[in-house]
Formats: sequence, C-alpha cells, structure tokens
Amino acid sequence: PSHDGTLVPVSILARKGIRPDGRHPTLVAGYGAYGEKAAPGALEPRIHAWVRHGGIWAVVHARGGGTFGDAWHQAGRKTTKPNTWKDAIAAAEWLVREGWTSPARMGILGASAGGILVGRAITERPDLFAAAAPVVGMMDMLRFETTANGPINVTEFGSVKVEEEFRALLAMSSYHAVRDGVPYPAVMAMVGVNDIRVEVWQSAKFIARVAAATSSGKPVLLRVDDRSGHTFAIDSVQLEERRQVEERTADMLTFMLWQFGVPGFQPR
Repeated sequence: PSHDGTLVPVSILARKGIRPDGRHPTLVAGYGAYGEKAAPGALEPRIHAWVRHGGIWAVVHARGGGTFGDAWHQAGRKTTKPNTWKDAIAAAEWLVREGWTSPARMGILGASAGGILVGRAITERPDLFAAAAPVVGMMDMLRFETTANGPINVTEFGSVKVEEEFRALLAMSSYHAVRDGVPYPAVMAMVGVNDIRVEVWQSAKFIARVAAATSSGKPVLLRVDDRSGHTFAIDSVQLEERRQVEERTADMLTFMLWQFGVPGFQPR
C-alpha cells in the first residue's frame, strides 16, 4: 500500500531459497513516467550479477507508468506526479517491514525520468536509503523546459508558464528539494557527455547541491562517460556500447555494495 492506500505492485528478483533476514543488499528500481510499463528485467545480465552476490532486485511499478493502463499513467503525471516517488518510498518501507532488508543495505536507482523518482525519494526520505544512483536523470524540473528536449515533454510534466503546473514542477524538482544540513545518503549520478535528451548539467547541478548541503559525510559523486549519451544498449552488437554498459554497471553495483558495508567491497 502506498501513501494513499493504493496497492502498488513490486516485482522481487532474488536467488532461490533466500529468506528475509533484514540484511540482504537490496536495490529498488523504478521509472514511473510516460505510461511505460516497467519490466522486472529477469534476463538482464546486470541483475544476474547482483542476484549472484546475494542481492535483491525490487522493481516498483510506480504510478506514472502503464502497469494498469492509462489511469495508472494519469495518476503520476503533472499535478499527480508525487504519487510516483511516494510509491517508491512505500515499496522501500514495505521491503524493510517484511524483513527483506534494512535502510543501511538499501539503495534506489532510476534512469532519465526515473531520476525524478530517485531524487525526490531521497530528498523526502533520506533516512530510508544508504545510497542512490540517478542515471541521466531529470533533476531540475523548473529548467528542463528550457532545454532542447524540454518542450515536447510539457504534456507529461507541465510548463512553468502555467501556475498550477509550475507548482507541480517545483514539487517534482529534486534540485529544489535539497536542504542544507540534512544527512543525505551516498549518491552517484551517472551521465553521458553526448546526451541530447537530458543535458549533463541537470545531474551536475544536483550533485553539486547535494555535496554542499549534506551533513552525512557520505560520498557524492558524478560519473561522467565522455563516449556515451542518453542510452546504453544492453543487447547492442557494438562492442563499444557493451563495454560502456559493463563498466557503468560494475561501477554502480560496487558503489552500492561499498556503501552497504559488504565485505570484499570496502577500501583496503
């Protein structure tokens, strides 16, 4: 159940026979935009790698996506967008409550529009996650409309030129939700320099703000790939793109395991 009582599906991928003991490294993944359905991703090699290390991969089918058709999409766009990240928060709380993991061993990730879900989840509930990885994320929603790819996204997120939609954009803007002196989780934002859909400065601006504001002392990093753009094709026949995917995945998973305190992934 989410904040308003709506039941939100969560797909959990884990090794056979795993038991809830409150200690499993867990990643909450979500998107929740454009009416797109979130697939559990059971065949993705990166998820296999995580599960082989004893991790849990939990996909939250947040509102804004298309899990239950257009009504589910409409319940997570423009003025109803808060449902998206609140669904992710509710899923994370449920995973803790059911004994799968704990906040000290839970991270959250999402790409592109999923950056809204990640950024607002950790700014609203910084105590709930040990680490976060927004990938090519939309982090400053008040300025997104000014970018080359911004105007065509007005129908999904709103326009600063309409008062009601401006207020909605302010509410979903992770950059503007950061507060000084708050102990935020560790963050590693990931970007590709050649991204023409979500410009790199969105993540850079957010990371700079979190780094200046946080009181936790945890690392706040920006991972920059100067050979990639917005997408990394998992099944691409291009070896360069596969290499980018592998390197990014390795960095993200080891960053999470480092922050969870898992032996073998700590600095010597």
